[in-house]
Amino acid sequence: MFSFPTMQAQAPHKLAKVPQHVAVIMDGNGRWARSRNMMRVQGHRAGIESVREIVRSAGELGVKFLTLYAFSVENWTRPKSEVNTLMLLLEKFLRDEIAELNRNNVRLQAIGRLTDLPERVQAQLHAAIAATKKNTGLILILALSYSGRVEIIEAVQSIIREIKLGHLDIAQVDDKVFNHHLYTRYYPDPDLLIRTSGEMRLSNFLLWQLSYTEIYVTQTLWPDFRRKEFIAALEDYAGRHRRFGAV
Repeated sequence: MFSFPTMQAQAPHKLAKVPQHVAVIMDGNGRWARSRNMMRVQGHRAGIESVREIVRSAGELGVKFLTLYAFSVENWTRPKSEVNTLMLLLEKFLRDEIAELNRNNVRLQAIGRLTDLPERVQAQLHAAIAATKKNTGLILILALSYSGRVEIIEAVQSIIREIKLGHLDIAQVDDKVFNHHLYTRYYPDPDLLIRTSGEMRLSNFLLWQLSYTEIYVTQTLWPDFRRKEFIAALEDYAGRHRRFGAV
């Protein structure tokens, strides 16, 4: 098993512009393991160390929200042995990281079809959320059993129910109302999406919320993505001019 010692504080790094909300598609664990003749699970374990370092770095650099695509609805179709291992790793992460999150003033939250998770994982997730709820720094959002399409469908269903109950008029439905029915209703849309491993796709992640998000793709595999690579992504973002469809 990999061990994850407490990180030492890093020297402050000044950025010209810091994104309020960063979302990350953490891709490449399997390829990282195969390139080293390891089992896929070892890649997932190595990826946890990157999670710890990026969470710590995001808070230090002034990011307010960090959303990590940890497990998709589609991931349930992977071999049962791999899914079981991923759930065990997730449960362990949620249990072991509470102290680290509290030390760094990080508040944990989660989005997705959380009731799909095994009951033991759900219990540990809720315990971790409760244990960090008073923290006032970075908000770490784990996307678990998440699907952008499912989120949109569930938002539509929720709006239809309110219309049928007479709580909402169809003429009132606009972007603001729709946003209120999404999992992410309490968070701003991401300013920056980072995808590791070089793949050029969204993989059913935050399809509504990423409409005007800046996208940064790196060839670096997730287990090798650390503070240096994270800063490079934020520096690239700082050099962009966001027009939101305007001139």
